[in-house]
Amino acid sequence: MQCEDTLAMTTGVIRNTMDRIYRTYAELITIPTFEERYEYLKSNSRVGSPTFGFDRYLNQQFYLCPEWRETRRKIILRDNGCDLGCYGFEIHSSFVIHHLREITADDVRERRPICFNPNNLITTKLQTHNAIHYGDKSLLVVAPIARSRNDTCPWR
Repeated sequence: MQCEDTLAMTTGVIRNTMDRIYRTYAELITIPTFEERYEYLKSNSRVGSPTFGFDRYLNQQFYLCPEWRETRRKIILRDNGCDLGCYGFEIHSSFVIHHLREITADDVRERRPICFNPNNLITTKLQTHNAIHYGDKSLLVVAPIARSRNDTCPWR
C-alpha cells in the first residue's frame, strides 16, 4: 500500500485500499482562485472530533522532528509564503502546513512517506486551516476591496 501511495502521488492521484480518491497538490495548483482552492480542500470536520486521541503526543513530537521542520521550510518556499499557494494572499504571520490527506497516528509512528510528501502539503495561515477543517468560509480572509478615487465620497 505504501509504495502504491508514493507512486500515485507523483501522478496527482492518491488512492487507499477503499479506492477513495484523495486531494493532491498537483491538482490544487491547477485551480485558479483562492476561493475555489478552499472549496476543493474543505473537509467539514467537526469541532472536537478525534484525530490522534490518546496518541496526541506523537503528533506533537512529529512536528518538532528535524525531517518535518525541513519539509515544512521547503513547502513554505515552494508556495512563496502565500496562503494556499495563491499570489496576493501572502502570509505575514505564522505558517500552518496543511496535509491534504489527513495523516494518522500510524502514519506518524511508521514515518510513512505521506507525512512528508510535498504533493500532500500546502501552506496556509491559521484562519484558512481552520476554515478548511470546519467548513466555515467566514473564517477566510478575503482580498481587500479595490478602491477608486472619491468612491467613499457621497457628493461626487
